[in-house]
Amino acid sequence: MTVKVVEGDFLQGASAKYAIVVGRFNSFVVESLLEGALDALRRHGVAESQITVYRAPGAFEIPLLAQQVAVRTKPDAVIALGAVIRGGTPHFEYVAGECAKGLGQVSLQSGIPVAFGVLTVDSIEQAIERSGTKAGNKGAEAALSALEMVGLLQQVGE
Repeated sequence: MTVKVVEGDFLQGASAKYAIVVGRFNSFVVESLLEGALDALRRHGVAESQITVYRAPGAFEIPLLAQQVAVRTKPDAVIALGAVIRGGTPHFEYVAGECAKGLGQVSLQSGIPVAFGVLTVDSIEQAIERSGTKAGNKGAEAALSALEMVGLLQQVGE
C-alpha cells in the first residue's frame, strides 16, 4: 500500500484568476511588495488579464475589502499585501492582529485561498529588507503561495 501525497505546484494555477488587495499605507514598501507579486505571477504564466489589483487605505481595511472581493468577484485566490510598522504605541498590535485574523476568516468563510503578504515588522529597515532587498520579497512569496494553493485545491478530492 502506498501513501498518497497531494501537493500544489506553481503550474496548475497559471490559468486562474487572482485578486491582489493592497493597503496603501506605507506605500514606499507596499509598492515593492506589489511589484514582487506581479512579477512572480507573470513569471509563472499568469496573464495580466487574470490579475486585478484593489487598493485599500491601509492594513486594517484589507480584510473587509478581501472579503468583498472574494464574495463578489470569486477569484481563485486573493493575495493580501500591506505593511504595518511598529511605532511607540499599541496601535501596531491592534492593526497587525486584526488584519491577520480577518484575512484568516475570509479564507475559511469563502473557501478561497488568501495569501498573507502583509509585513508586520519592528522597523522601517526590516520592512525594506522584506520588500525586495536582503530578505527577499514577501509579496512575491505570497503570490507563489497563492499559485500553489490554487493548484493544491484543484487536486483535493481527485
